[in-house]
Amino acid sequence: MITVVMWLATVFSFSKCRREAVIHKADPSQYTKDSTGIPLKNMFGINAYEWNFLLDPNNPNDVTKIYETKMAAIKNFTAVRHYMDWEKLEQQQGKYTFNPVHSGGWNYDAIYQRCAKDSILLLADLKSCPGWFLDKFYPKDLRDAEDVPAPYGSNRSDPASYILQAKAAFQFAARYGANPHVDSALLTVDATPRWTADPVNQVKIGMNLVKYIECDNERDKWWKGPKAQQSPEEYAANLSAFYDGNKGKLGKNVGVKNADTTMKVVMGGLSTADVNYVKAMIEWCRKNRGYHADGSVDLCFDVINYHLYANDGDFSTHRQSTTGVAPELSEAGGIAYQFVQLSKANHVPVWLTENGYDINQGSLQKAIAVGSKTPLLTQADWIIRSCLMYMRYGINRLFFYQLFDDTPNSPATYATSGLVNDNSSRRPAADYIRQVNTLMGNYVYRGTINNDPLVDKYVLGKKTIYALTIPDQKGRTGTYTLDLGSATAATIYHLKAGTDTAIKTSVKTNKGKLTVTVTETPVFVHAN
Repeated sequence: MITVVMWLATVFSFSKCRREAVIHKADPSQYTKDSTGIPLKNMFGINAYEWNFLLDPNNPNDVTKIYETKMAAIKNFTAVRHYMDWEKLEQQQGKYTFNPVHSGGWNYDAIYQRCAKDSILLLADLKSCPGWFLDKFYPKDLRDAEDVPAPYGSNRSDPASYILQAKAAFQFAARYGANPHVDSALLTVDATPRWTADPVNQVKIGMNLVKYIECDNERDKWWKGPKAQQSPEEYAANLSAFYDGNKGKLGKNVGVKNADTTMKVVMGGLSTADVNYVKAMIEWCRKNRGYHADGSVDLCFDVINYHLYANDGDFSTHRQSTTGVAPELSEAGGIAYQFVQLSKANHVPVWLTENGYDINQGSLQKAIAVGSKTPLLTQADWIIRSCLMYMRYGINRLFFYQLFDDTPNSPATYATSGLVNDNSSRRPAADYIRQVNTLMGNYVYRGTINNDPLVDKYVLGKKTIYALTIPDQKGRTGTYTLDLGSATAATIYHLKAGTDTAIKTSVKTNKGKLTVTVTETPVFVHAN
């Protein structure tokens, strides 16, 4: 999403005109009725980079060890989507590096080992074309790291055109996947030291550290034109090579599944949240990959993936926004419903790997001040309410953009979306995520029993917690009377910025009834 920032700011000149936020009334009939088994903690993912793990500002020349101050910030989240440039793995064609990568010196082994140790799910997003690829295969005036990863002028509907990217994916999966039996003759690293005493790369097999890999990022780049934008059919061909070497036709050392059949391939998140793009990809698979023995289409991806930032724009027409809006008041819910329906029809989970709000008030994706709440507090409200909303629709995982600000104090879109400050202290949004995860991260959604205020029911075994929220953005409050059955007491949890845990208050019920004051900051009630 980073490369879109300045382009969006200049192309849509009309976007500077202030307009009222588009209000989309939620349709409760679209909330998932299934017992999904998805724990709330699946909603607490974050986007990050290798330097967020390894760069110690006090020792910037050593980027091989985890910097514990930043790692403490990362541990507030349950999953990390790692933006991983192809060039990091393959700075020179056919010469792969992992520890250290020769483009920057980063130690990927250390990152993935630490995430595994701390039970943080890792999604590695292999993206962008390396310099050698562009120099070799693209005209000088068309070279851009986000170009389509196929040689310029090649048949972009042919999986073979993407073989070089798919070879890099094989090397990655062989090293970090769970298969210890990969033929070492198929693996290669660049064991050349860059300088005297430089650590050298070594072949490693089946380290069992990474379970998910994403094939590129936003391949539907409509704003960059043909050199960077793939049609659904072209991207499906790309994925077919990346997934399993186009069903093994491209060679033993091509594609993720040829290294590790258990590693899951996540399709690149779509910038335009258009379910029809994925439907066209599925149709390409039906025609070109056929069917499994059970009659299902032989898909070349294991997870559907899209991006969506809740605002007053229109994703289908690319009409630019002027402001972020509360998640329940945007088109996000209806779009989630469409993707979940497609997910169910094809028995493939659906993730949303970019979502969030800026805090700079010049941004077109800003969280606004609401009443006495600062934009930081509104960002926190909307982040947690996004988690709760996507649970209602049955999204399997959610990742926020991003850990730190891309450009602090900048009015550019997506530049100040960080949930953590530059000094690695938590912003209120990260406080709230930590508090809710501590309270009920393992709880699963069991339905919405009221729509305004929203009252969601979560369960874990015999325990029940209710999440109550006013779905608005004007400081509105209300009340709701919970029926807690035979419970004579309950505990109310209020989120509070700057603390590790939610503030809890023990109360008595009135014959099992409890009237709760509800605001735009979610409140949680546990029946004792």
